[in-house]
Amino acid sequence: MDLALTPEQEMLKTAVRRFVQQEYPKDTLLQMAATGQSCPSEPWSKLAATGWLGIAIPQEYGGEGGSLTDAGVLFEELGRGPVPGPLVSSALLGGFTVLAGGTEEQKQEWLPTLAKGERSLVLAVTEADYGWDAMDVGLVGTKDGEGFRLNGAKSYVFDGVSATHFLCAARAENNGPVGLFFVPANAAGVTVRSLAGFAWNLSEVKLDNVAVGKADLLGQSFDAGWDAFQGAVARTIPVLAAYQVGGCQAVYDMSVEYSRTRIQFSMPIGRFQHVQSHVINLVNQLDAARWTAYEALWKLDTERPATDAIHMAKSVGSEAYYEACNHAHEVHAGVGSMTEYGLTLHTTASRTLYHYLGDPRYHRRLLADALGL
Repeated sequence: MDLALTPEQEMLKTAVRRFVQQEYPKDTLLQMAATGQSCPSEPWSKLAATGWLGIAIPQEYGGEGGSLTDAGVLFEELGRGPVPGPLVSSALLGGFTVLAGGTEEQKQEWLPTLAKGERSLVLAVTEADYGWDAMDVGLVGTKDGEGFRLNGAKSYVFDGVSATHFLCAARAENNGPVGLFFVPANAAGVTVRSLAGFAWNLSEVKLDNVAVGKADLLGQSFDAGWDAFQGAVARTIPVLAAYQVGGCQAVYDMSVEYSRTRIQFSMPIGRFQHVQSHVINLVNQLDAARWTAYEALWKLDTERPATDAIHMAKSVGSEAYYEACNHAHEVHAGVGSMTEYGLTLHTTASRTLYHYLGDPRYHRRLLADALGL
Protein backbone atom coordinates (compact mmCIF):
# COMPACT_ATOMS: atom_id res chain seq x y z
CA MET A 1 0.00 0.00 0.00
CA ASP A 2 1.50 3.30 -1.14
CA LEU A 3 -0.21 6.34 0.33
CA ALA A 4 2.33 8.87 -0.99
CA LEU A 5 0.80 11.76 -2.89
CA THR A 6 1.57 12.31 -6.56
CA PRO A 7 3.23 15.57 -7.70
CA GLU A 8 -0.17 16.74 -9.00
CA GLN A 9 -1.79 16.05 -5.63
CA GLU A 10 0.99 17.92 -3.84
CA MET A 11 0.35 20.90 -6.13
CA LEU A 12 -3.37 20.68 -5.38
CA LYS A 13 -2.66 20.56 -1.66
CA THR A 14 -0.50 23.68 -1.85
CA ALA A 15 -3.04 25.57 -3.96
CA VAL A 16 -5.97 24.76 -1.68
CA ARG A 17 -4.02 25.65 1.46
CA ARG A 18 -3.12 29.02 -0.03
CA PHE A 19 -6.75 29.58 -1.06
CA VAL A 20 -8.08 28.77 2.43
CA GLN A 21 -5.54 31.06 4.09
CA GLN A 22 -6.49 33.91 1.76
CA GLU A 23 -10.27 33.54 1.44
CA TYR A 24 -11.20 31.87 4.74
CA PRO A 25 -9.04 33.52 7.42
CA LYS A 26 -10.08 33.15 11.04
CA ASP A 27 -12.02 36.42 11.14
CA THR A 28 -14.12 35.39 8.13
CA LEU A 29 -14.85 31.98 9.62
CA LEU A 30 -15.84 33.53 12.95
CA GLN A 31 -18.19 35.94 11.19
CA MET A 32 -19.80 33.08 9.26
CA ALA A 33 -20.20 31.09 12.47
CA ALA A 34 -21.80 34.06 14.22
CA THR A 35 -24.32 34.68 11.44
CA GLY A 36 -24.90 31.03 10.55
CA GLN A 37 -24.65 31.91 6.87
CA SER A 38 -21.91 30.07 5.03
CA CYS A 39 -23.19 30.68 1.49
CA PRO A 40 -23.93 32.55 -0.63
CA SER A 41 -20.85 34.58 0.18
CA GLU A 42 -17.91 36.02 -1.68
CA PRO A 43 -15.49 33.29 -0.50
CA TRP A 44 -18.01 30.60 -1.50
CA SER A 45 -18.37 32.11 -4.97
CA LYS A 46 -14.59 32.08 -5.37
CA LEU A 47 -14.42 28.48 -4.17
CA ALA A 48 -17.10 27.44 -6.66
CA ALA A 49 -15.24 29.25 -9.44
CA THR A 50 -12.16 27.06 -8.91
CA GLY A 51 -14.07 23.97 -10.06
CA TRP A 52 -12.96 22.08 -6.97
CA LEU A 53 -16.53 21.35 -5.90
CA GLY A 54 -16.79 18.99 -8.85
CA ILE A 55 -13.46 17.27 -8.26
CA ALA A 56 -15.06 13.81 -7.96
CA ILE A 57 -17.82 14.32 -10.54
CA PRO A 58 -17.08 12.74 -13.96
CA GLN A 59 -16.02 15.09 -16.74
CA GLU A 60 -18.99 14.11 -18.91
CA TYR A 61 -21.21 15.69 -16.25
CA GLY A 62 -19.24 18.91 -15.89
CA GLY A 63 -16.86 17.83 -13.14
CA GLU A 64 -13.11 17.44 -12.86
CA GLY A 65 -13.16 13.63 -13.02
CA GLY A 66 -10.59 13.29 -10.24
CA SER A 67 -10.01 10.29 -8.01
CA LEU A 68 -11.36 9.96 -4.49
CA THR A 69 -7.82 10.47 -3.19
CA ASP A 70 -7.72 13.77 -5.11
CA ALA A 71 -10.95 14.69 -3.30
CA GLY A 72 -9.39 13.61 0.00
CA VAL A 73 -6.41 15.91 -0.55
CA LEU A 74 -8.75 18.80 -1.34
CA PHE A 75 -11.05 18.20 1.62
CA GLU A 76 -8.21 17.73 4.09
CA GLU A 77 -7.08 21.27 3.35
CA LEU A 78 -10.65 22.58 3.54
CA GLY A 79 -10.97 20.86 6.91
CA ARG A 80 -8.08 22.89 8.28
CA GLY A 81 -10.35 25.95 8.18
CA PRO A 82 -12.79 24.43 8.89
CA VAL A 83 -14.36 25.80 5.70
CA PRO A 84 -18.17 25.77 6.04
CA GLY A 85 -20.81 25.34 3.36
CA PRO A 86 -22.47 22.42 1.55
CA LEU A 87 -19.18 20.77 0.66
CA VAL A 88 -19.55 17.24 2.00
CA SER A 89 -23.36 17.37 2.11
CA SER A 90 -23.96 18.54 -1.47
CA ALA A 91 -20.83 18.49 -3.62
CA LEU A 92 -19.98 14.98 -2.40
CA LEU A 93 -22.98 13.17 -0.92
CA GLY A 94 -25.61 14.86 -3.08
CA GLY A 95 -23.57 14.44 -6.24
CA PHE A 96 -22.64 10.83 -5.51
CA THR A 97 -26.29 9.96 -4.80
CA VAL A 98 -27.50 11.38 -8.11
CA LEU A 99 -24.60 9.71 -9.90
CA ALA A 100 -25.44 6.34 -8.33
CA GLY A 101 -29.22 6.33 -8.67
CA GLY A 102 -30.39 9.12 -10.95
CA THR A 103 -31.73 8.74 -14.44
CA GLU A 104 -29.59 10.07 -17.26
CA GLU A 105 -31.82 13.15 -17.41
CA GLN A 106 -31.36 13.77 -13.68
CA LYS A 107 -27.59 13.40 -13.97
CA GLN A 108 -27.45 15.86 -16.86
CA GLU A 109 -29.63 18.32 -14.97
CA TRP A 110 -28.03 18.15 -11.54
CA LEU A 111 -24.37 17.17 -11.67
CA PRO A 112 -23.06 20.15 -13.72
CA THR A 113 -24.81 22.63 -11.42
CA LEU A 114 -23.48 20.88 -8.30
CA ALA A 115 -19.97 20.88 -9.76
CA LYS A 116 -20.19 24.64 -10.34
CA GLY A 117 -21.80 25.37 -6.97
CA GLU A 118 -24.83 26.93 -8.67
CA ARG A 119 -27.20 24.80 -6.60
CA SER A 120 -26.79 22.79 -3.42
CA LEU A 121 -28.54 19.45 -3.02
CA VAL A 122 -28.58 18.37 0.62
CA LEU A 123 -29.77 14.99 1.88
CA ALA A 124 -32.66 15.21 4.37
CA VAL A 125 -32.69 11.73 5.87
CA THR A 126 -32.65 11.71 9.68
CA GLU A 127 -35.68 12.35 11.84
CA ALA A 128 -36.35 13.01 15.53
CA ASP A 129 -35.31 9.44 16.42
CA TYR A 130 -31.87 9.95 14.94
CA GLY A 131 -30.60 7.11 12.75
CA TRP A 132 -29.10 6.33 9.36
CA ASP A 133 -30.80 3.00 8.63
CA ALA A 134 -33.78 2.64 6.31
CA MET A 135 -35.91 1.52 9.24
CA ASP A 136 -35.36 4.95 10.85
CA VAL A 137 -37.23 6.72 8.03
CA GLY A 138 -40.81 7.31 9.09
CA LEU A 139 -41.88 10.11 6.71
CA VAL A 140 -44.29 8.68 4.13
CA GLY A 141 -44.74 9.70 0.52
CA THR A 142 -48.54 9.53 0.16
CA LYS A 143 -49.86 8.89 -3.33
CA ASP A 144 -51.74 11.87 -4.79
CA GLY A 145 -52.84 11.31 -8.36
CA GLU A 146 -49.71 10.99 -10.49
CA GLY A 147 -47.54 12.46 -7.74
CA PHE A 148 -47.05 12.34 -4.00
CA ARG A 149 -47.55 14.42 -0.85
CA LEU A 150 -44.90 14.68 1.87
CA ASN A 151 -45.86 15.43 5.47
CA GLY A 152 -43.48 15.32 8.40
CA ALA A 153 -40.13 16.66 9.53
CA LYS A 154 -36.46 15.94 9.07
CA SER A 155 -34.16 16.74 11.98
CA TYR A 156 -30.42 17.41 12.26
CA VAL A 157 -30.09 18.12 8.54
CA PHE A 158 -26.49 19.14 7.94
CA ASP A 159 -26.20 22.35 5.85
CA GLY A 160 -29.97 22.55 5.57
CA VAL A 161 -30.01 26.35 5.75
CA SER A 162 -27.53 26.52 2.84
CA ALA A 163 -29.55 24.17 0.63
CA THR A 164 -31.33 25.29 -2.49
CA HIS A 165 -32.84 21.79 -2.80
CA PHE A 166 -33.22 18.72 -0.63
CA LEU A 167 -33.09 15.04 -1.45
CA CYS A 168 -35.73 13.98 1.03
CA ALA A 169 -35.98 10.37 2.17
CA ALA A 170 -39.57 9.12 2.26
CA ARG A 171 -41.14 5.71 2.58
CA ALA A 172 -43.72 4.32 0.18
CA GLU A 173 -47.16 3.67 1.63
CA ASN A 174 -47.94 0.44 3.50
CA ASN A 175 -44.43 0.26 4.94
CA GLY A 176 -42.88 0.12 1.49
CA PRO A 177 -39.30 0.83 0.43
CA VAL A 178 -37.55 4.17 1.03
CA GLY A 179 -37.01 6.49 -1.91
CA LEU A 180 -35.57 9.98 -2.37
CA PHE A 181 -37.41 13.04 -3.69
CA PHE A 182 -36.00 16.28 -5.08
CA VAL A 183 -37.63 19.08 -3.06
CA PRO A 184 -36.86 22.80 -3.60
CA ALA A 185 -36.05 24.55 -0.34
CA ASN A 186 -38.47 27.33 -1.31
CA ALA A 187 -41.34 25.00 -2.27
CA ALA A 188 -44.75 25.65 -0.76
CA GLY A 189 -45.00 23.90 2.61
CA VAL A 190 -41.24 23.65 3.26
CA THR A 191 -39.92 25.40 6.37
CA VAL A 192 -36.24 25.34 7.34
CA ARG A 193 -35.21 26.28 10.87
CA SER A 194 -31.64 26.51 12.10
CA LEU A 195 -31.01 24.45 15.24
CA ALA A 196 -29.39 26.59 17.91
CA GLY A 197 -26.90 25.28 20.42
CA PHE A 198 -23.50 23.65 20.30
CA ALA A 199 -23.91 22.37 16.76
CA TRP A 200 -22.50 23.24 13.38
CA ASN A 201 -24.93 24.22 10.62
CA LEU A 202 -27.68 21.80 11.62
CA SER A 203 -31.34 22.48 10.87
CA GLU A 204 -34.84 21.09 11.00
CA VAL A 205 -36.81 20.78 7.76
CA LYS A 206 -40.60 20.62 8.05
CA LEU A 207 -42.73 19.46 5.15
CA ASP A 208 -46.40 20.41 5.31
CA ASN A 209 -48.37 18.76 2.51
CA VAL A 210 -45.53 19.32 0.05
CA ALA A 211 -46.44 18.25 -3.48
CA VAL A 212 -43.84 16.35 -5.53
CA GLY A 213 -44.24 14.77 -8.93
CA LYS A 214 -43.19 11.37 -10.19
CA ALA A 215 -40.30 13.07 -12.01
CA ASP A 216 -39.04 14.35 -8.66
CA LEU A 217 -38.34 10.80 -7.50
CA LEU A 218 -34.67 9.86 -7.80
CA GLY A 219 -34.35 7.14 -10.40
CA GLN A 220 -37.29 5.21 -11.78
CA SER A 221 -38.78 3.92 -8.53
CA PHE A 222 -38.70 4.03 -4.74
CA ASP A 223 -36.35 1.05 -4.69
CA ALA A 224 -33.56 2.94 -6.48
CA GLY A 225 -33.25 5.75 -3.94
CA TRP A 226 -32.02 4.06 -0.79
CA ASP A 227 -29.53 1.80 -2.56
CA ALA A 228 -28.10 4.85 -4.34
CA PHE A 229 -27.84 6.69 -1.03
CA GLN A 230 -25.98 3.80 0.61
CA GLY A 231 -23.50 3.64 -2.26
CA ALA A 232 -22.99 7.41 -2.07
CA VAL A 233 -22.37 7.25 1.69
CA ALA A 234 -19.67 4.62 1.16
CA ARG A 235 -17.83 6.95 -1.24
CA THR A 236 -18.39 10.05 0.86
CA ILE A 237 -17.19 8.73 4.21
CA PRO A 238 -13.45 8.48 3.42
CA VAL A 239 -13.42 12.02 1.99
CA LEU A 240 -15.29 13.25 5.07
CA ALA A 241 -12.66 11.47 7.16
CA ALA A 242 -9.96 13.36 5.25
CA TYR A 243 -11.79 16.61 6.11
CA GLN A 244 -11.62 15.54 9.76
CA VAL A 245 -7.89 14.85 9.33
CA GLY A 246 -7.47 18.46 8.24
CA GLY A 247 -9.28 19.58 11.37
CA CYS A 248 -7.02 17.41 13.53
CA GLN A 249 -3.96 18.87 11.82
CA ALA A 250 -5.15 22.41 12.43
CA VAL A 251 -5.79 21.95 16.15
CA TYR A 252 -2.44 20.16 16.49
CA ASP A 253 -0.65 23.09 14.84
CA MET A 254 -2.49 25.55 17.08
CA SER A 255 -1.63 23.56 20.19
CA VAL A 256 2.07 23.18 19.39
CA GLU A 257 2.41 26.87 18.58
CA TYR A 258 0.66 27.85 21.79
CA SER A 259 2.80 25.49 23.87
CA ARG A 260 5.91 27.19 22.47
CA THR A 261 4.79 30.79 23.00
CA ARG A 262 2.76 30.64 26.24
CA ILE A 263 5.15 31.39 29.11
CA GLN A 264 4.38 30.20 32.61
CA PHE A 265 6.84 30.08 35.52
CA SER A 266 9.43 31.68 33.22
CA MET A 267 9.33 28.91 30.62
CA PRO A 268 7.17 27.77 27.68
CA ILE A 269 4.38 25.49 28.86
CA GLY A 270 5.48 22.96 26.23
CA ARG A 271 8.25 21.96 28.62
CA PHE A 272 5.76 20.66 31.16
CA GLN A 273 5.22 16.92 30.95
CA HIS A 274 1.45 17.14 31.34
CA VAL A 275 1.21 19.49 28.35
CA GLN A 276 3.51 17.23 26.35
CA SER A 277 1.24 14.27 27.12
CA HIS A 278 -1.75 16.07 25.61
CA VAL A 279 0.24 16.97 22.48
CA ILE A 280 1.40 13.35 22.09
CA ASN A 281 -2.18 12.12 22.44
CA LEU A 282 -3.20 14.66 19.81
CA VAL A 283 -0.51 13.37 17.45
CA ASN A 284 -1.73 9.80 17.95
CA GLN A 285 -5.29 10.80 17.06
CA LEU A 286 -4.08 12.70 13.98
CA ASP A 287 -1.98 9.82 12.68
CA ALA A 288 -4.73 7.25 13.23
CA ALA A 289 -7.25 9.40 11.37
CA ARG A 290 -4.89 10.06 8.46
CA TRP A 291 -3.88 6.43 7.90
CA THR A 292 -7.40 5.03 8.08
CA ALA A 293 -8.85 7.74 5.82
CA TYR A 294 -6.27 7.39 3.08
CA GLU A 295 -6.28 3.60 3.24
CA ALA A 296 -10.02 3.65 2.52
CA LEU A 297 -9.53 6.16 -0.31
CA TRP A 298 -6.74 4.03 -1.79
CA LYS A 299 -8.85 0.88 -1.66
CA LEU A 300 -11.79 2.56 -3.38
CA ASP A 301 -9.58 4.10 -6.07
CA THR A 302 -7.89 0.76 -6.78
CA GLU A 303 -11.22 -1.13 -6.70
CA ARG A 304 -10.22 -3.30 -3.77
CA PRO A 305 -12.78 -4.54 -1.21
CA ALA A 306 -13.20 -1.52 1.02
CA THR A 307 -16.26 -2.03 3.23
CA ASP A 308 -14.25 -2.65 6.40
CA ALA A 309 -11.87 0.24 5.67
CA ILE A 310 -14.77 2.65 5.11
CA HIS A 311 -16.36 1.87 8.48
CA MET A 312 -12.95 2.03 10.16
CA ALA A 313 -12.22 5.44 8.62
CA LYS A 314 -15.49 6.93 9.89
CA SER A 315 -15.16 5.43 13.35
CA VAL A 316 -11.53 6.45 13.83
CA GLY A 317 -11.82 9.83 12.07
CA SER A 318 -14.82 10.99 14.09
CA GLU A 319 -13.31 9.98 17.41
CA ALA A 320 -9.92 11.43 16.46
CA TYR A 321 -11.32 14.88 15.61
CA TYR A 322 -13.45 14.87 18.77
CA GLU A 323 -10.57 13.83 21.04
CA ALA A 324 -8.02 16.06 19.28
CA CYS A 325 -10.16 19.07 20.18
CA ASN A 326 -10.41 17.84 23.78
CA HIS A 327 -6.61 17.58 24.06
CA ALA A 328 -6.20 20.97 22.38
CA HIS A 329 -8.45 22.55 24.99
CA GLU A 330 -6.35 20.96 27.74
CA VAL A 331 -3.24 22.53 26.23
CA HIS A 332 -4.84 25.95 25.83
CA ALA A 333 -6.87 25.96 29.06
CA GLY A 334 -9.13 29.02 29.34
CA VAL A 335 -7.98 30.84 26.22
CA GLY A 336 -9.16 27.94 24.05
CA SER A 337 -12.76 28.62 25.06
CA MET A 338 -12.64 32.22 23.86
CA THR A 339 -14.64 32.38 20.65
CA GLU A 340 -12.31 34.92 19.06
CA TYR A 341 -9.33 32.58 19.46
CA GLY A 342 -10.70 30.16 16.86
CA LEU A 343 -10.34 26.75 18.48
CA THR A 344 -14.06 26.55 19.17
CA LEU A 345 -14.72 26.52 15.42
CA HIS A 346 -13.13 23.07 15.31
CA THR A 347 -14.67 21.95 18.59
CA THR A 348 -18.16 22.66 17.28
CA ALA A 349 -17.42 21.04 13.92
CA SER A 350 -15.97 17.95 15.57
CA ARG A 351 -19.10 17.41 17.66
CA THR A 352 -21.43 17.70 14.66
CA LEU A 353 -19.36 15.57 12.27
CA TYR A 354 -18.99 12.94 15.00
CA HIS A 355 -22.59 11.88 14.32
CA TYR A 356 -22.94 12.79 10.66
CA LEU A 357 -23.48 9.67 8.50
CA GLY A 358 -23.37 7.56 11.66
CA ASP A 359 -21.39 7.80 14.88
CA PRO A 360 -18.38 5.58 15.73
CA ARG A 361 -20.45 3.03 17.64
CA TYR A 362 -22.75 2.58 14.65
CA HIS A 363 -19.80 2.07 12.29
CA ARG A 364 -18.00 -0.28 14.64
CA ARG A 365 -21.11 -2.45 14.58
CA LEU A 366 -21.10 -2.39 10.77
CA LEU A 367 -17.35 -3.09 10.80
CA ALA A 368 -17.95 -6.18 12.92
CA ASP A 369 -20.61 -7.34 10.44
CA ALA A 370 -18.23 -6.73 7.51
CA LEU A 371 -15.53 -8.81 9.22
CA GLY A 372 -17.99 -11.58 10.11
CA LEU A 373 -17.49 -11.12 13.84
